Order: sequence, then structure tokens, then C-alpha cells
Amino acid sequence: MEQLTKDLAENQKKLDELLGVGRNYDVISRDLYIGAWKGRLYVIDGYGDDGVIERITSFLLGEGASLGKGASDMQEFIDRCVTFCEVDCENQVDKILTGAFLGKTILLLEGFDHCAMIDAKKFPGRGVEEPSDGKVLRGSHDGFTETLVQNTALLRRRIRDPHFTLESHKVGGRSQTDVVLAYMDNQVNQGDLESLRAKLDAIDVGSVAMSQESVAEAIVKPQWYNPFPKVRYTERPDTATACVMEGSIVMLVDNSPSVMLMPTSLFDFMEEANDYYFPPLVGTYLRWLRVIVMLLALFITPVWYLLVKDAGRVPEYLAFIVPEEPGSVPLLIQLLLLDFVVDLLKLASLNTPDALSNSFSMLGALILGDFAVQARWLVPEVLVYMAFVAIANFAQPSFELGYALKLTRMLFLILVALFDVWGLAGGAVVWVVLLATTKPILGRGYLYPICPFDGKALGRLLIRQPISRKNS
Repeated sequence: MEQLTKDLAENQKKLDELLGVGRNYDVISRDLYIGAWKGRLYVIDGYGDDGVIERITSFLLGEGASLGKGASDMQEFIDRCVTFCEVDCENQVDKILTGAFLGKTILLLEGFDHCAMIDAKKFPGRGVEEPSDGKVLRGSHDGFTETLVQNTALLRRRIRDPHFTLESHKVGGRSQTDVVLAYMDNQVNQGDLESLRAKLDAIDVGSVAMSQESVAEAIVKPQWYNPFPKVRYTERPDTATACVMEGSIVMLVDNSPSVMLMPTSLFDFMEEANDYYFPPLVGTYLRWLRVIVMLLALFITPVWYLLVKDAGRVPEYLAFIVPEEPGSVPLLIQLLLLDFVVDLLKLASLNTPDALSNSFSMLGALILGDFAVQARWLVPEVLVYMAFVAIANFAQPSFELGYALKLTRMLFLILVALFDVWGLAGGAVVWVVLLATTKPILGRGYLYPICPFDGKALGRLLIRQPISRKNS
């Protein structure tokens, strides 16, 4: 492993080449004299905090020149002359390069085979405004950003406990992305923690360009046929804080405003921050409403299609659900086509400028509504049921779970078309088997606390518990 030497010219030539001085316009370097020492300073433009760096160099060129006399090595020079708190002494070239690209200021001095890495950086970033996919009526309205230090500060602000731990890791061969595990060391499951550490250390990819999703895919066991999410995400610091205080592990990845909550089970997706900003009874109602809506979104169209396939099986009091006119397109194609069109509209809305959003909404309503019915492509009943399903998907706090339910529902429709009642029963069995065989990154199982059964944990999930007072 390549190391620095005591020859400043050799070290300077080496770092100039590796950092791309002269080739990369944002790599800034300059020579300076600190008393009798000649030195070289490196910093990435846009990362360095100009005010802090100016004060550090001003002190070094002034009082530091006399205070540093007699220093035998770089660590002693740092202890005498560098007033900034976050500074390291390093001689491994690869670690120096990683530090420079992370925004640290590198200081080389003649006669020393180590350099000072001063963490005087200031990443560009946005404000901590409330995330768009996790709004609450009451409570805090801040959210995570793409800056890791800012995100850890949002957690530390809420948890002022010496047991709260922020453990740093680096993943990705070339990207060297910072990953932080946040947990309470007196509450976390140590087996889960060791397992997660081993998974992070075993990541063997060149880059994690897609941040938390790249990390999740690198540590999760591949199950390409299984659409159900194995990780829960949030952009809300209060939600992440609550999970940490309950003994969970929160994984933060640099350059991502979403954090991963582990361990994860299916029932964790039924919880939302709004449940805890209302009284327990209201929170319990909202949680049950979310569960019922999820089941309805999964089964309402397959069951309706099963009934109207043979109008003779529909009892008289449900005769209103049978379409008066079947339409020009078979009902199965109508249901599947409308599912695809809803997703198409979602994708199109992501690329629609805000100034045109109203026009896009009107166009979508006309295409899916009046025009489609008049052209007899769709029957009104199909529009009603699919509209309910679309609204139900937005009621789920997890987009990943919404798409998993959509794919499962489409499978149910195809099986009903092929095998009638047995198709629906078989689809339900396949759904349960998929859930039972889903392997989350950590935890006792995807169906915990039902399998394995834990009555107390299940009660806490189904009924929103009031905050208990600490016994004095």
C-alpha cells in the first residue's frame, strides 16, 4: 500500500497526479511557508469552507510558525498548531485521496511522512423542508436531506442519550460512500447488528450510485420473483427517531434523503407518523383503516370480476354490480389496461412541468372518463372500481408495497380468468407463500409477529399504544 515519504517534492508530484491538479478545474492547490517549513495545501473547490480554511491558514502562517518549532512529527505539529477540532494524521495515499474527495483539506509539510487532513468542508445542500411523501397534519415539518452530517444532526437533536450510537462505514470500491448505522447500544439486537455489519463489509461493488437502493440490493438476498419490499424507508426524522428508540437500526446513506429502517416486517408498513400525532383511539382507527383498504385494493377487482364473469352466480341484491353492457373490450383486458394506464399517468406526471400540471390532469380525466366510456372501451363499473384501487394505493405510505399489491392483484385477475374460483383460491395461496418466504435483511421474519407468533408485539401493531410513563 503506497505511503507518503519525507520528501515534499515527491509527495507533491504523487498527489498532483492522482488528484488531477491542472486537469481538474475544481482541485485547488497552493504552496505556503509555515516558518522554516515549506508546505502544500490541497482542497476541492465547492467543498471547502472558505472562511474556516482562511482562518486556519492565517493562524498557521502567523502564530503557528513559532508554535510548531521543534515538532518531531506531523501529529505533534497538529497538536501544537492546528486549532480546528476535526483533523487526522495520515500517510496512506489511498485514504488521503478518499479524504480529499470527501472534502477534507490536505496539508503536506517538508520533512514529514504524514499529512494533516482537516475536515473543514461544507457540502452544498438544500433545506430540511418537509418531505412530499410523508406529510403530517401535526408534528414537526422537517425532513432528511442529501447531506449525511445534517441528517445525523437531526437525529442527535432528538435523542440526547449517551447510548445513542452513530457507527460509520464505507461501501463501494470506487465511490467509497459513507454509510452510518444509528441505534441504541443498550436496546439493539446485537445479533442483528453484527449481521448487518457483516453484510456491509461483504459488499463488493464498484459504486453505489443509486445510494440507499444500491446498498439495499447489495446486501439483500436476491428474490427476483418476489415484488414485496424487504426494507422500509422514511424521510422523516421523527419516524426514524421513534424506530431507534424502540431498538431498531436506522441506516443512513450519504447523498440520499431516505433512510432505511430495520428490521422490517409486512405489518410495519401499516404504521405511519400520523398515527402518533393523534390520540390512541384515532391512531388505532387510522391503522385499521389502512389495513382494510390494503386488503380491499388487493381483492376488490378480482372478486368483482369473478362474480360478473357468470351473472347467474350474482344474488339479486347485488345485481347492480353487473354491467348493463359488457363493452367492446373484454372485462379482463379493461381491468389490466386501466391498471397500465394509471401507471402511465403516474410516470407522465413526474415529467410534467408544474405550469402544465392542470392541463395534464384535465387531459387524463377526459381520456379515462367520458371519452373511454362513450367509445365503449370501458364500462363505468370498471372505472369506479379502478378509481377506488388507485386511491387506495395512495393511502399506503410505502410506494414499494403499493406496486407489490398491484402486481399481485393483476396475477389474481389472470388466474380468475383461467381457473375461475380455483384461480382466486390459488392466487391467495401464492400470495401467502410469497409473504412467508420473503426474506428481509434483518429480523425474525416477514410475517412477524404472526409467524413466529408474539401476542404483545401483535397487539402493539394493531392497537396504537399510549405513551407510558417512566416509573420513578
